Amino acid sequence: MPESKQYAPSTIAAQALHFTDSTTGGVVPPIHPSTTFVRDENYELVGKYGYSREQNPTYDQVEAVLAHLEGGAEAQVYASGLAAAGAVFETVNAGQHIVAPDMMYYGLKEWLVRISEKRSIGLDFVDMTRPDAVREKIRPGATVLVWVEPIANPTWEVTDLAAIAEIAHKDNALLAADCTCTPPVTTKALEQGADLVFHSTTKYLNGHSDAVGGALITCEANSVWEEIKHLRHKLGAVPGPFEAWLLLRGLRTLSIRYERASENALRIARHFEGHPKVESVLYPGLESHPGHAIACKQMTGGFGGMLSLCVTGGKDEALRFATGLRLILPATSLGGVESLAEHRKTIEGPDSLVPENLVRFSIGIESADDLIDDLEHALQRI
Repeated sequence: MPESKQYAPSTIAAQALHFTDSTTGGVVPPIHPSTTFVRDENYELVGKYGYSREQNPTYDQVEAVLAHLEGGAEAQVYASGLAAAGAVFETVNAGQHIVAPDMMYYGLKEWLVRISEKRSIGLDFVDMTRPDAVREKIRPGATVLVWVEPIANPTWEVTDLAAIAEIAHKDNALLAADCTCTPPVTTKALEQGADLVFHSTTKYLNGHSDAVGGALITCEANSVWEEIKHLRHKLGAVPGPFEAWLLLRGLRTLSIRYERASENALRIARHFEGHPKVESVLYPGLESHPGHAIACKQMTGGFGGMLSLCVTGGKDEALRFATGLRLILPATSLGGVESLAEHRKTIEGPDSLVPENLVRFSIGIESADDLIDDLEHALQRI
């Protein structure tokens, strides 16, 4: 893009960094399905690519867009979110220590427990909304990684990124932020002190529920980042070119999708706050939310489409609510154009900290009136 101006995230994403194909003039980046690339008469690579397990031309543009959107030095795309997060955890050695949220995406939480037990890595889960509690868990000289979710899935407590970054950096630990639910059109975690940003790109960044993927973006190309890049190459956790292309396609509409989902979710949250069949509405955009002030500081482009309703009653009532919906789809995942409902306790299992009466919603871009009507009728059936 022209370098004389600082462009908004919506502009960067919509134009894929002002991309045009130098060969054809096409405004859409091409897909390069080739797994291998030829050498010339001197046995030198014709271009910079040798084998797609290391790098592929299709990755370049989407990685450049992600780095620009997050304000980072470099980005890497992965075959899945878990593959991307696993590359970060793989840099932690035996005897070192990780601090992570007690309320976080359960798939990563299970993996952290596994590597802690199998590789003698110290691990503490803590309430990240309490900086003093995080400070108490830091082990000077041993803590190398603090993992955080700016808003906690699926209860949506808000963590003060700048405060946690200060604590982590005081003891030379890296702060990695899972921004899957807070994409860079709303939260710039690197600007608030994070060293690494993680995304399950399957969610908001792709936004169409048709491509699994993950991404990491680094604040600087340091030794940890070089190790992470080496791990992707050696472990082969790369996406297919088509999935990388779909991610870039999805990114181009991220801003308007996120804006519409945020508007819908806020309308729904306000409508059902105080509803006789709803015990509580968990959404950081509500003025009554305990983390609202921090959310306003960190989430400059809306509060997102993720919210949870805790219904009056227990597990049975919550399940009847989730399955009684006619428009909103009962399904896992989030961040797509379609609205989804999930009884999170059932998905996470008996050890989950999630309340049994909680139903998590990923609100999409449909008519808010239609969604509210569907929710009202489902509540009447429980």
